[in-house]
Amino acid sequence: MKRNGTSSSTPLNGQAMNGVSLNGNPMNGKHMNGNGLNGHHHDELIDEIGDEHGAASIDTPMRPDAFDLDDDTKIDLIEEHFREIMSILGLDLTDDSLKGSPRRVAKMYVKEIFRGLDPANKPAPTLFENKFRYNEMLVEKDILVQTYCEHHFVPIIGKAHVAYISSGKVIGLSKLNRIVEYYSKRPQVQERLTVQIADELKKVLETEDVAVIIDAKHLCVSTRGVHDVNSSTITAAYGGKFDEEATRQELLRYIGTSNVTI
Repeated sequence: MKRNGTSSSTPLNGQAMNGVSLNGNPMNGKHMNGNGLNGHHHDELIDEIGDEHGAASIDTPMRPDAFDLDDDTKIDLIEEHFREIMSILGLDLTDDSLKGSPRRVAKMYVKEIFRGLDPANKPAPTLFENKFRYNEMLVEKDILVQTYCEHHFVPIIGKAHVAYISSGKVIGLSKLNRIVEYYSKRPQVQERLTVQIADELKKVLETEDVAVIIDAKHLCVSTRGVHDVNSSTITAAYGGKFDEEATRQELLRYIGTSNVTI
């Protein structure tokens, strides 16, 4: 979908996962909504898909009417529904510590951690002529990544390394951080996030010579499921000259990951 700021709807790998079509189509006449599966098998299937951390498309999955509601209305509705969730869990919403939580969570969702869903918040690039005729790679390393797993809605925290080779234009350095932040502020899978950032940089900088590497820890792995607090996930997107081994190894040396093929 073009409106969410992505530039392609091509599947990431085009494959089905565990026999379930990633685009939500029925599997042997059984739908993922549970109508064709009993509750136990349905829960197992949902857990398995979530633990695979897979994504179906480069585009963030959005409904056509995603922007029919204004932010204030979204906050009011999320507050109402989150209050119901807390009530179902048995929490006492008359307690001073809890009574404001539904509103706080709703505002956080819309105005902070998921504000990257709204294309109105997309950063405008600031480009300059490459007057110094600098034709080597530029690397911005250790950019903070804070996003949320779209399968369990818990944080993914790490760092991004972004590089490009100028085609005649250079971008303000802070805009590299802003682009990473914009695509991070939405429910994500790390593979999609990596490709979305790379695609945006290619479009803005008018060059294929772009590389993005993300190294992050997933709280859906460390705080639930296998409870592995030591592992991290590395994803990479390379384009143009970065597809060449020598250029790629130069980048990896700059970011402190030499002699590694990613």
